[in-house]
Amino acid sequence: MYIYGKILKEDKKAIAVVGSRQMSPRGKKLTKEFVKALVDEGFTIVSGLARGIDTTAHEVALAAGGRTIAVLGSGLDVIYPWENKHLAAQIVKNGALVSPFPKGTKPLGKNFLARNKVIVSLSKAVLVIEGLRRSGTLSTASHAANEGKEVFAIPGSEATDWLIDQGVNSVKSPGELVRLI
Repeated sequence: MYIYGKILKEDKKAIAVVGSRQMSPRGKKLTKEFVKALVDEGFTIVSGLARGIDTTAHEVALAAGGRTIAVLGSGLDVIYPWENKHLAAQIVKNGALVSPFPKGTKPLGKNFLARNKVIVSLSKAVLVIEGLRRSGTLSTASHAANEGKEVFAIPGSEATDWLIDQGVNSVKSPGELVRLI
């Protein structure tokens, strides 16, 4: 594992926040509300630095004075998407960039499944904000379930409604999530 920044003892209290790259306005609002509440309760936010939900989760965690860990599907020297270079630099100051890949590794599609496993391994639970029925978001939820970790989903999207139908925990408010965790 390659790390840039610091993983601290308190990062053991971490929750993964994942969802769609094509985030809806509702998804953005929910991400802000849930991440702020989690940070206020002392949780470190883990996500994948992707566009959409991941980016918003990292930004809100930092803005709220919390810690965040970004897991990359590339080498630590290949920030993807490129527009998140500034965000990655901010994360290193109050969290860490983590990658299972050596420097120079390009962000190939197959790498993101491995990244999702690392996101789960660094987290106590996974919160799925929104997503499509066929998405990487579901692979993250599947890895979590296979590792015996709690998966939470907010109703209202193809992916989250399907997950809830499969038996994951439905949460409708940040307070409910914090109580369940």
